[in-house]
Amino acid sequence: MDEAAARTYRDVMMADPPGGLSAVEEARLERAFGEVWARPGLGRRERRLVTITCTAFAVTPQPIIDHTYAAMKSGDVTIEELLEVVLHFAVYCGWPKASNLEMYVRQSWAQVQEEQGGEPVPLPQRSNDELGDNDWERRLQRGAQEFADVNLVPAPGRDTPYQHAGILNYVFGHVWQRPGLSRRDRRFVTVASVGVDEAPIPIRSHVGSALKSGDITKTEMDELILQFRTYDNDRRADVLQATADAAWAELEAARA
Repeated sequence: MDEAAARTYRDVMMADPPGGLSAVEEARLERAFGEVWARPGLGRRERRLVTITCTAFAVTPQPIIDHTYAAMKSGDVTIEELLEVVLHFAVYCGWPKASNLEMYVRQSWAQVQEEQGGEPVPLPQRSNDELGDNDWERRLQRGAQEFADVNLVPAPGRDTPYQHAGILNYVFGHVWQRPGLSRRDRRFVTVASVGVDEAPIPIRSHVGSALKSGDITKTEMDELILQFRTYDNDRRADVLQATADAAWAELEAARA
């Protein structure tokens, strides 16, 4: 690995580059840290959110451990924020994979604390007072509004358990409104999540609304997808890119 890539690796991963790599592994790290992580256009924190989502979906232990540790060790993502990422990831990529991610977050947090010295600090917990209204009707109404604010289309009806209890009450009535991550943060996790899921309707919805809202610029979306490509695969990244390009073309045409 050349010195520039090695320096970026140390800055990002909070560790020295590994030795004894194969030619393929060496080339992969050269590209990731010599080209992608060092690019302008997207902050390191946002790149971490995309990367953690991709590695969590793949469920290979060491990359999850390495990236969750580096995110917390660097201070780019706090333990409170990372625990919120786990919950948001659970909504879009499934509870079993989120359970796996949380296990490694706990492990990485323990390692960070051990290196810092002193007594271990328990995982932070939020009080019920921070978590919003628990009246069902008010929560459903607020969930419908949050759905519209996030997706920029009217909320669905309440005619199935999926829509009523799942989408309106829980996903948008609670998760998207939780403290700890901004809406912009949640968009980065969500776009990467629906990308790895290969879910056509959510891909169109979340890529389009992220751009239309202005929460993610077109330059940032292109960089998000490049980061995604580095830690997932070309086929799924191509779908995200085509969707983003089409959504942006529609926005430009509407403005014109």
